[in-house]
Amino acid sequence: MKKEQFFVTGIDTEVGKTVISAMLTEALEADYWKPIQSGDLHHTDTDKVKDWVTNTKTKFWKEAYAFKTPASPHYSAALENVEINLNQIALPQTTNNLIVEGAGGLMVPLNDQYLILDLIKRLGLPVVLVSRNYLGSINHTLLSIKMLQQSNILIKGLVFNGDSTPATEEYILKYTGVKCLGKIPKLSQLNASVIRSYGKTLVSRLLETDHQTNLP
Repeated sequence: MKKEQFFVTGIDTEVGKTVISAMLTEALEADYWKPIQSGDLHHTDTDKVKDWVTNTKTKFWKEAYAFKTPASPHYSAALENVEINLNQIALPQTTNNLIVEGAGGLMVPLNDQYLILDLIKRLGLPVVLVSRNYLGSINHTLLSIKMLQQSNILIKGLVFNGDSTPATEEYILKYTGVKCLGKIPKLSQLNASVIRSYGKTLVSRLLETDHQTNLP
């Protein structure tokens, strides 16, 4: 059976990458890996996903880098006299499906030379892009899609997370031709049952074999 491996990134920080990653992890019974964690070491994104995932197959892989300060990884690293080295960030050696979660958006710097975008290219995984509706999100979403396309990174689909703004969503989908994997409403509570339910919907769309429109 083919391994399904995806990189979950977002149009900005705090758009719901961790929640969407948990949904995909649970539905695919995939392993989960957050290569770089900046801040919240008392309850990391990995810890959050552990709280929501209940299947017995998922393995949680240790971060390549974890920093105390909740800031851009290049700055968090510098505060601890560390330089992030992309050569030391390699995909976990697993035979299972895998969900990899990024940090912030695509243009978040990892060091003086490389960005999250470069990490995605190096890992060679297709992307699930998470968007949230807010003033300016059309611009952020279109720019993110354009950067992925120009870098020849396959976009498997777009997830809208949070309160829905149909006019915004319709414009983005029509303009880009990127497939919508789902629209996750603002959730009043997050628990394993909710994560599992929405995850099944996202994965059923994600694994469809229809044509991918992903050209610049």
